[in-house]
Amino acid sequence: MDHLLTARSLFGTTMAFHIIFATLGVGIPLMVLFAELLYQKTKDRDYAIMANRWTKGFAILLGIAIPSGTIAGVQLSLLWPGFMEVIGKVMSLPFQIEIYAFFVEALFMSIYVYAADRIAPWMRILSVTLVAIGAMSSAILITNVHAFEGTPAGFRIENGEIVDVDPWAAFFNPSFAVTATHVVLSAFMTGAFVIASIAAYKMLRAHKNKRLYSFHRKALMLGLTVGGIFSLLTAMNGHESAQLLHEYQPEKLAAAEGLFETQSHAPLAIGGYTDRETQSVKWAIEIPWLLSFLAGNSFDTVVVGLNDFPEEWWPPLFVHTLFNAMVGIGMLLLLLSIIGFVWNKVLKRKEFPRWFMWPVISAGPLAMLGIEFGWIFACTGRQPWVIYRMMKTEEAVTQSTNLGTLFILFTIVYIFLFIAVVLVFKHYFGRHPVENELDKHQNHSLLV
Repeated sequence: MDHLLTARSLFGTTMAFHIIFATLGVGIPLMVLFAELLYQKTKDRDYAIMANRWTKGFAILLGIAIPSGTIAGVQLSLLWPGFMEVIGKVMSLPFQIEIYAFFVEALFMSIYVYAADRIAPWMRILSVTLVAIGAMSSAILITNVHAFEGTPAGFRIENGEIVDVDPWAAFFNPSFAVTATHVVLSAFMTGAFVIASIAAYKMLRAHKNKRLYSFHRKALMLGLTVGGIFSLLTAMNGHESAQLLHEYQPEKLAAAEGLFETQSHAPLAIGGYTDRETQSVKWAIEIPWLLSFLAGNSFDTVVVGLNDFPEEWWPPLFVHTLFNAMVGIGMLLLLLSIIGFVWNKVLKRKEFPRWFMWPVISAGPLAMLGIEFGWIFACTGRQPWVIYRMMKTEEAVTQSTNLGTLFILFTIVYIFLFIAVVLVFKHYFGRHPVENELDKHQNHSLLV
């Protein structure tokens, strides 16, 4: 690999690893909050057990998210000094405020973990709420730097110098709201479907244990309900994202849809792959006029094609496949939620069929894969720019050598950390099975 590709691969691998824990770090606290609210409303002790166990899992994930996030921050400075020069002068506010968001999350996480049984119910809910807000705020603030890369604002570069700096204009850049909303909604969706996947797997294993099956069934329905709501909201936000690309990054939208010629009544290409030679999307299903409608809420909206831009500005054309995979996964997850709701609430069936359980088991990993595809699409689709139309990625990269060695070493570190977190989960929850907590609650109820 050449120097630039090695640097991008190293940082991309770091982010791909970190995003797993960062996403669950936003999604799981919301699930804990919903479980806590259901417990306070219904007094069903099962939801309290869910909240407690999910909090323990969240704490383990946080133990990996913090060091991997620190590595990402260090690599930003070491690998992209040109980019960080701009960030340091223009866009440092999100990093400064994020410290306080993390402080709120850590403080109230400690209160909830160590004092939940000794504080009033309203204080328990308040603590979890602030944990969720802190986690969500951290994600929004860090994501804002990515939004700034795509729609830079609040400064100019004149004769190689950064001038007319307005930090708040940079902070509230044009894509801030849409990008932050998309990241939060997709994280909430992913956290819910990971919970649903685990519950579905446990239900298959506990099919003959009615008490255990009932417990995991409640977790499954909570996960599918929350996941379904946020998958729908994510799809609606995706429509806003398409309009944002149409206005601010038209070549990225064109690459996402494999559109080469500028046209009104542009079709939406589903599936297939983009062929540069024939300038078409082969094997795609085209829905007439839909891309124009998504871009501008009108079928006669003119969508700019790739041929209107210099070819060196074109993003890699494989982003069409990434975009389709992300959207396809989102639609599948929404479908699973609808089937689960109909089966449980409309048909009133107490048990779920195996043909449904296996797709639900795959829902959590698929949701996480959708997050990965989305981030790769967002960052790769912006190429060749690190700051859109202002600084190319090759201008921001470090001139340090031996990045290939670092790439190998960090990859080994991430593999080790991933294995370690799996073993910790297996050890802790293996020694503290949910059956023990259910039996303890049942014995207590009998004594009372």
